[in-house]
Amino acid sequence: MRRRARPQPVRNKLDLADPRQVRLLKKRLQLSEQELHVIVGKLGNSISAISKEAAAQRASRAPESLDVPPAAVIASTTTVEASAEPVLTEAPT
Repeated sequence: MRRRARPQPVRNKLDLADPRQVRLLKKRLQLSEQELHVIVGKLGNSISAISKEAAAQRASRAPESLDVPPAAVIASTTTVEASAEPVLTEAPT
């Protein structure tokens, strides 16, 4: 009697029918279900291609407001701090 080899899943391809793979990849790449399906529809089920596209999408998104003060405020702050330091006119003896 021969034993049949159990088919091994392809490790570099995403199986959308496997909810565990989908959930794990969504969590790892921080994607929603819809975003993942759009990427897979566009590029295919290669995990490396999906990862690259997810990274490119994150990089292209505009960063949210970082509350950075205007350049004039930064410039005035640095001049005040610079002038607040004591200046030695004579060398200590």
